[in-house]
Order: sequence, then C-alpha cells, then structure tokens
Amino acid sequence: MTTDVRETAGQDWLDNMRSRLTAELEARRSELAGLDADTSDPAEAHNQVALIANLQQSIQQINEALLRIEEGTYGTCEKCGNAIPRERLEILPYARLCVPCQQRHGR
Repeated sequence: MTTDVRETAGQDWLDNMRSRLTAELEARRSELAGLDADTSDPAEAHNQVALIANLQQSIQQINEALLRIEEGTYGTCEKCGNAIPRERLEILPYARLCVPCQQRHGR
C-alpha cells in the first residue's frame, strides 16, 4: 500500500526530509570540494571528471527537492500531477516523477 505524502506527511516528516536532504547536500559538497580533475594520469582524470559531474548533478537534484519542499510541491509528480508515493520518496528523496511517469519517460 502506498501513502500519499501530500495528504499524510505531517510537518515533522517534511522537516525530517529537509534535514536529511540538507545533510546529504553538505556531504556531497564536501566530497566535491575534495576532488581535483587535474591529474597526470588520463584514466584517473576521466574518472575524476565523471565523479565531479555526478556529484554536481546530485547537488542540483537535492537543491531542487529542497525548493519543492519550500514551495509545497514536494511529493507531486511533475508530469501527471499525481502523488509520488511516500515509500518512493524515502528511497529516492529527490524523485520528481511517480514510477509510471518515470517508466514512460525513460529517465
């Protein structure tokens, strides 16, 4: 059974999710600050560039999720407008789409 986060997620749950996302954001920023793509080994440089890009994408997704919490749209699918199940948000807190839309749009 899925739970509609928009109907049942009290302020405590949203505050907890905000705290969780903020902590993850800070961890990703710290990890990113410690990386340097400038290395003499081309393979290592390629790996570093890929890791940096991945961290930057994660930071953007987390920032967008925090913004949706502030705007009151967190937990609403950006494609169909239906609720994203709370269970999905627990696993992927920056999810923008419900599972059916995610599958249809192949992202």
